Amino acid sequence: MIQIGQHHDLTILRETSVGLFLGSEDEDVLLPKKYIPEEFKIGDVLKVFVYRDFEERKVAVTIEPKIKLLEFAYLKVFDVSDIGAFLEWGMEKHLMVPFKEQQHRMVAGNSYVVYMDLDKKTDRLYASSKIDKFLKAIKPPLEEGDEVEILVYHKSDLGYSVIVNKQYKGMVFSNQVFSNLNTGDILKAYVKNIRPDNKLDISLQPIGYRKYNDPNTEKLFRTLQKHDGFLPVNDDSSPEEIYKLLGMSKKAFKKSAGALYKRKKISFESGGIRFKREA
Repeated sequence: MIQIGQHHDLTILRETSVGLFLGSEDEDVLLPKKYIPEEFKIGDVLKVFVYRDFEERKVAVTIEPKIKLLEFAYLKVFDVSDIGAFLEWGMEKHLMVPFKEQQHRMVAGNSYVVYMDLDKKTDRLYASSKIDKFLKAIKPPLEEGDEVEILVYHKSDLGYSVIVNKQYKGMVFSNQVFSNLNTGDILKAYVKNIRPDNKLDISLQPIGYRKYNDPNTEKLFRTLQKHDGFLPVNDDSSPEEIYKLLGMSKKAFKKSAGALYKRKKISFESGGIRFKREA
């Protein structure tokens, strides 16, 4: 069976006026004429993506979708109708999110993290923004300190809910975030803790990397290292200058700089602060 929502390597069976038919004696699908490669011959194998067209027929295309079956992605709403929202996912026919599968009512023009699934009764693809029900609750095959890939899908007062390795639920707590983090971001992260309920606490920095208990002091220390040991801010700098460079308040900066100075990690200069590399 040629599963919709997935890539397939299919054999060219025959050419017609409307395109190429691919597959086998048991089942074939049409590759419309506009997707036919410049050079081909009967018997060649083509990698295609299969989904249902506007007439609900299985059709093959050579363009790359933004999401595949049983995957998560951050997609934009093209339109909303009386039956649901329709997402842009790289195909001519938009991907529907039924109202019952919307965590919150979707708005045209906004983007959301969604999961693509298959309605087994109708054999049609659909998307859902009710992310949690599609994440695995089993113990993940991970250990503390392991590097993982995360997709940010929700922000709360507690922090950022993330999808870990495309399968598991994780959380990056707000006090662990030292730079801008947005819904839809995909980035490298690290397992900080595996909870009894199998959910994951995630760190954006390698575990064991921190030298200081205070996150602002750690951030200042690491920022100095990344900027060749010098930052053009000090006690005389304006709060705006400090925030633009470090993303922290002047009060937090002075406290952190003072802590590093007491440990003899930095020196104060007229134009800023300098990292003592021998430290």
